[in-house]
Amino acid sequence: MSNWRIPLSNLDYGPEEEAAVLRVLRSKWLSMGPEVQAFERQFAELTGARHAFAVSNGTAAIHLAYLALGLGPGDEIVQPAVNFVASANMTVAVGAAPVLADIVSLDEPTIDPAEVERRLTPRTRAVVVMHYGGYLCRMPELVDLCRARGVALIEDACHAVGARYADPRGRAPHGRAVGALGDVACFSFFSNKNLVTGEGGVVTTDRDDLADRLRRLRSHGMTTLTWDRDRGHASSYDVVCHGYNYRFDELRAALGACQLAKLGRNNRRRAELAAAYRRGLAGLPGWVLPFDGHAAGSAHHLMVAVAPDPDARARTAAALKEAGIQTSLHYPCVADFEAFRAVPAAGIDRSRAFATRVITLPLFPGLTEAQVEDVCRVVRAQAAPVSAA
Repeated sequence: MSNWRIPLSNLDYGPEEEAAVLRVLRSKWLSMGPEVQAFERQFAELTGARHAFAVSNGTAAIHLAYLALGLGPGDEIVQPAVNFVASANMTVAVGAAPVLADIVSLDEPTIDPAEVERRLTPRTRAVVVMHYGGYLCRMPELVDLCRARGVALIEDACHAVGARYADPRGRAPHGRAVGALGDVACFSFFSNKNLVTGEGGVVTTDRDDLADRLRRLRSHGMTTLTWDRDRGHASSYDVVCHGYNYRFDELRAALGACQLAKLGRNNRRRAELAAAYRRGLAGLPGWVLPFDGHAAGSAHHLMVAVAPDPDARARTAAALKEAGIQTSLHYPCVADFEAFRAVPAAGIDRSRAFATRVITLPLFPGLTEAQVEDVCRVVRAQAAPVSAA
């Protein structure tokens, strides 16, 4: 149980999840089987993608996406400077070079298509775009750019399960949901995500060639699974490539199906709470509320505010902690981690400014409007000295 008066996030688990776990335990089949297959079908239907592969976690999803695309030594992967470190770590893991690109602005902290184009070289094999906080990137421009230059487009959709593209300029690519906008997409079901299984993730794609590779790479390069052999559908197997054990299990698939059934309702509730935050924090001098006015189609994974300067952020975070309200930072700039200090980092000033000023506020379906107002009251109190100045 959390010791915070208002935690950053909280689970929406109930009798449905308990019953699902008991169903799996009573079946006495825990590895990949019918629960995983059903969950994959449901997830593919959600995204509109032809193929969905459940995997052990979101980082495994990214790793498999890179491997399926054949990315490796000598290749460059353009990606956001503001993101969880998994995308950059997996770039290094496959032997490729991360190339960090800046965000559009403090108000729109997703990767800037113009900055992506500026960083493309003959060695660029892929571009990773991350739908920050559940808000979609400028996908029409990014899709057109990647197609024109012949590079793969990877959606880091770990924040954006259930989001759908709604471009106010009327240029929605294919009218598709997140997970079917690029060559391949990666999702995470970590404990703070909109769909929670503790650990776990999914890789989606419309490309049959990538689907074949993902299927093999996920489970040691084997041509059949234990479930197939147990059901009598196969008696042996071959190993056709050097793969990994990134399999999902039946318990988490059953939990995922329950969470998937709640996803639409919970994402709508997140939208209501985000709107309450925007009303409560409107007009604070020097503060920025990212994506204000650009919420259509969002999964509303995060509610973040950008302080006027790093000191104001630190002061506000400390005041919220004193009030028993948990906050976080999404994310430090990748270039400023010790492990990535050798990566070229020129021209990411907006990303660095964002990373030093952003604060993540509590947001989850069980949050109340009264708790939102409580959080806003503390933030407003810290912003008062700025206003007086």
